[in-house]
Amino acid sequence: LKLSVTQSCATRAPICQRPRRPPPPRQVSVSQLARCCAVVRPMQGLDTTTEKPLLAVPKKGRLHEKCMKLLEGIGLEYRRPARVDVAECTNFDLTIVFLPASDIATFVGRGHVDLGITGMDVVEESGVDVMHLRSLGFGKCKLCVQAPVVDHITDPKTLSGRRIVTSFINLARNYFEPLDKQTGLQTTVTYVSGSVEAACGLGLADAVVDLVETGTTMRAAGLEVVADIMSTECVLIQSPQSQYGDVINVLLKRIDGFQTATKYQMITYNVQRVKLPEALEITPGKRSPTISSLEEEGWVAVSALVLKKAAGEIMDRLQAIGAEDILLLSLENSRM
Repeated sequence: LKLSVTQSCATRAPICQRPRRPPPPRQVSVSQLARCCAVVRPMQGLDTTTEKPLLAVPKKGRLHEKCMKLLEGIGLEYRRPARVDVAECTNFDLTIVFLPASDIATFVGRGHVDLGITGMDVVEESGVDVMHLRSLGFGKCKLCVQAPVVDHITDPKTLSGRRIVTSFINLARNYFEPLDKQTGLQTTVTYVSGSVEAACGLGLADAVVDLVETGTTMRAAGLEVVADIMSTECVLIQSPQSQYGDVINVLLKRIDGFQTATKYQMITYNVQRVKLPEALEITPGKRSPTISSLEEEGWVAVSALVLKKAAGEIMDRLQAIGAEDILLLSLENSRM
């Protein structure tokens, strides 16, 4: 055993010859954005004489991947240099900035960036003046007061005057303030940046205020929901100081088209004309269905948009009234 260890140590490279770990990614602060864009554009062969609106998106976390899917779905192409948090779109007048999701609302509200994608909970927590342009339909969850299951707490007023831990300190204080006025007690709200659900088990808190999506993490920590504070989802916000209205309007049309394509599917089928009134009740379409006569007398072809979540049931109902050749088609994109 000693010989083996000696040989193992002898074969290791001297410290000076060992490969060095790569340095951590360089962070780009908002005060450096303009200067960074001036460097990135010529690197990518882009126009350096015009300014573009800035869109801030989460650089990591639960919203990042879905934001990337949205940008791809609306046709934005960009190249992001290594270790740089700024990317220029190559086919649209837009610069994408990758920032922590919790900071995006503040940057938009102060006018450092024109647009931002983040959770509505972050917008409310930041308390900034921004324009809510679109709800994006993903990242849905609730901000809740949670307490240990063993405490059997059902009334949030019971927690007034006790210790609360949260990452949403302003929203938590706003929630408990009226309860404290009723009880005459003072609730202590403490900020932590992560692992909020562990605070009760570690003795740091009597309850927590945190986001609940599926509830798996909450239940694993032995917690349960006492009260809901707000429902939230990912939203697109705009700075009131932005001067890029034309570009933003085009971007909104693209987002609307992509949202329609992800929410709806196109259904087509053939049905006897005498059954058409029944069929149209089942598939009224988003505006109205398209109806075409077939060469076969007494039959028509119908095309209509249907909600994706209801498509299976709709196909069953059409088949039940005698519709034939029922096809369901996915949509890549749309303009309505």
